[in-house]
Amino acid sequence: MPYRKLNDLNLYYEEFGRGEALLFLHSHFSRGLLAFSGQILPFQGHYRCFFPDFRGHGRTICQSLDWDCRQIADDMADFLDIMGIERAHLVGYSCGAYVGCYMAAKYPEKVKSLVTIGGGAYPRPEDAEEFLPENLIADRKLDFIEDMKVRHYEAHRGDWQTYLKTTVADCRAHPSLTEEEWAAIKSPVLFINGEHDPLGTCGELQEKVPHGKVYEAKGGSHRPHFVDEQAKELNQIMLDFLSSVDRQTVD
Repeated sequence: MPYRKLNDLNLYYEEFGRGEALLFLHSHFSRGLLAFSGQILPFQGHYRCFFPDFRGHGRTICQSLDWDCRQIADDMADFLDIMGIERAHLVGYSCGAYVGCYMAAKYPEKVKSLVTIGGGAYPRPEDAEEFLPENLIADRKLDFIEDMKVRHYEAHRGDWQTYLKTTVADCRAHPSLTEEEWAAIKSPVLFINGEHDPLGTCGELQEKVPHGKVYEAKGGSHRPHFVDEQAKELNQIMLDFLSSVDRQTVD
């Protein structure tokens, strides 16, 4: 199994393809491969793609069930180090978008470029409480609970309630970059949001990172890169962006 010992973690990841390193950063309720199922085949023909499960998620194992986006950003920087990768492209979705921004601000030497999907510049905690265990039970969202039990069992070891409470706390608090941190993001950036994304907009992100390019997926939701939305179109947009960064680096 593809595990790496990383500080207090036994971190699970999948790897596909050859070429420049590309690190995919998943969303709050997902894990590596699930968040980017529509990107695996299109991207592995161009890049060495890594799909890790974050601390507290999927098959990654840790004694502590505590985590937040900033800690995960440090984990991902350490993961690049242990894999012997000096610099990588980052593609982050939702929570992973925040992780990518933290990495680009704190570890600029490790980030060749950053693509965010479904990201935002501010926390939007309004709807987070619906994912607390007691509210999911009250609302009879039992299928979602079962998904969380199974999807993250190795990480939470059956304590799905703590997993959900920690996730809700993270949703309430992040992203929380300071103005100095936003200004520290110097790598090439592409911000992608769906037109109907309730958790953020391209415009607010470009206000924080003026050199960032933006793309709004017309009619898209929080997850426009999913197979059932606009995966083919967005894959090409992302690949074109990454290729342009690679060409500039060579030049």
